[in-house]
Amino acid sequence: MVTVQPVFIEGIPFTAISVKLPKTNLLVVSNDDGYIMCGALDVDLLNEKLADRNIVAARAVGVRSIDELLEAPLEKVTIGAKNIGWFEGMIGKDALLKLVEKDRK
Repeated sequence: MVTVQPVFIEGIPFTAISVKLPKTNLLVVSNDDGYIMCGALDVDLLNEKLADRNIVAARAVGVRSIDELLEAPLEKVTIGAKNIGWFEGMIGKDALLKLVEKDRK
């Protein structure tokens, strides 16, 4: 089953996607500029093979729900994400808010 729903962080809308698979779930929260995802995200692939795309993304491990993903520390971030201020250990929802920070000032 695939679930797509809005999720609001400090009133800012993002898209939450949950894919239920046998023995695991894929979890993503995104907007047009970047995303956070569960441990299935291959950050090394994004940094190495797709570096020219400058993808803003990060993964958190050990999460089982969208709420947990938003509250979890980021375990690994892409180079593109580091360039906008994301870092390992940053909480997922705080990273997502950085995507819209310039629009809120």
